[in-house]
Amino acid sequence: MRGIENVELAPGKGTDPLLKADARFYNPNQLRMKVKEIQLDVFVDGKKSARIDQKLKSVIKSKAEFTLPLEVQLSLKEIGLVDALLGLFGGKRYQLRYVGHIKVSVKGFPVKIPVDYTKEVKLRF
Repeated sequence: MRGIENVELAPGKGTDPLLKADARFYNPNQLRMKVKEIQLDVFVDGKKSARIDQKLKSVIKSKAEFTLPLEVQLSLKEIGLVDALLGLFGGKRYQLRYVGHIKVSVKGFPVKIPVDYTKEVKLRF
């Protein structure tokens, strides 16, 4: 993973916000591949807050950079509801960590690409 960009919060279900971002990757291979799924745990300041489990059918060109949209409902209960709400309205900086894998298919063969990426971001509503 080359990076996480365009991180933003949006209203979600109930009091839990929706975390949106674009994950940027690079396909260094001579062959194109297909992204099949994304399975990532999302940690906010070291506390597991959500799980991304998306099925995709995206075709990735060879020797090309590509982005995958990530969307997940955060659990403020896991972060600590009162602290999280105060921080989100005040624009506090949080450390986001994405851990898991993306599953791709190269010439029909499945390959899991591990992901472990951390970024500090300022989140606010």
